[in-house]
Amino acid sequence: MPATHTCDVAIVGGGLAGGLIALALAKKKPDCTIRLIEGSRRIGGNHIWSFFGSDVAAEHRWLIAPLISYGWTGYDVAFPGHARTLKNPYYSIESERLDQLVRDTLPDEALMLKRKVLAASSKAVVLVDGDRVEARGVIDCRGPADFSALDLGWQKFLGREFRLAEGHDAPRPTVMDATVEQVDGYRFVYTLPFAATRVFVEDTYYSDTPDIDAEVLGERIDAYVAANGWSVERVAREEGGVLPVAMGGNFEEYWRAGGNRVAKAGMRAGLFHPMTGYSLPDAVRTAAMVADTGDYSGTALHDLLHGFARKTWKKRGFYRALAAMLFRAAEPAERWRILERFYRLDAGLIARFYAGQSTTGDRLRVLSGKPPVPIGKAVSAMRGKQR
Repeated sequence: MPATHTCDVAIVGGGLAGGLIALALAKKKPDCTIRLIEGSRRIGGNHIWSFFGSDVAAEHRWLIAPLISYGWTGYDVAFPGHARTLKNPYYSIESERLDQLVRDTLPDEALMLKRKVLAASSKAVVLVDGDRVEARGVIDCRGPADFSALDLGWQKFLGREFRLAEGHDAPRPTVMDATVEQVDGYRFVYTLPFAATRVFVEDTYYSDTPDIDAEVLGERIDAYVAANGWSVERVAREEGGVLPVAMGGNFEEYWRAGGNRVAKAGMRAGLFHPMTGYSLPDAVRTAAMVADTGDYSGTALHDLLHGFARKTWKKRGFYRALAAMLFRAAEPAERWRILERFYRLDAGLIARFYAGQSTTGDRLRVLSGKPPVPIGKAVSAMRGKQR
């Protein structure tokens, strides 16, 4: 017969956002009972998440530090006319590590894996098998809602982790190698040297469409690896995905599309950097904020997270305007010029940009001088999207 499970907080979706909230609550509020509900058999799926050291505030490092699989003291970028090493620390997290830490931290009854959700409200979750979870409050972290309310471009990618027959000579990550052929928008290759004979290579595009031809991208990755002289023993991992690049849209409509009065976190809450689509820094901030609150009622959680997401969206009009300039003012094959110019700027400015913490001076500096795109198109694109 169907069963009813009770708890203080029910978290729907065991991805990055949901997993971090569960870990934060377990650490800061050990008496708070949790149910983490996930449709698959593991937490976090099959992902590698990376972030800059400056993306996470010092007061939140207690949450993210145990998850870090790899770290480097800096990273490289390369463009046709400019290459540079930046000293900002760079870190990567493997989904396997998130899965293991959640299992080690939460009691067995808190993990509800391979459980499909039929519906979620502010205080209850109904499962496909008829079971029900009743909670003081529910947080929905199931990934994106209906993107039709937003004006979007796309960052799409395919990545492969290679085990090599011999060691490579890459000393640190290359976050952007845009010296490759420019096709389907702004294209670059991203590499993470995990160990002497392990390297992750990702082919990435800032594209007008979310479509991925995995076979073609796989061939381009293989060609890049061969051009570097790396002898492949086997492919250990492959992952692909599409991230939204936000140029504008209606935040409130997007929020309602994911469930009007239900608290939300992660991509479902619109909490991602408009230019990169990355959600990890916001997911860390959200989890810490939830762990610090004292009211876990459905209404209180909704108001807390809706207010945070709405405020964050309003603060990021500048980044949406820059995304509009990238997609609307530059020809697809020339988009790399905007990023090359950006990477000639001050390292601190670049770090604050990715953290979503650009100062007024940073914004003026980014916009000063002659843009690497037609001025009329740049002005038109940015005026239309700064909201």
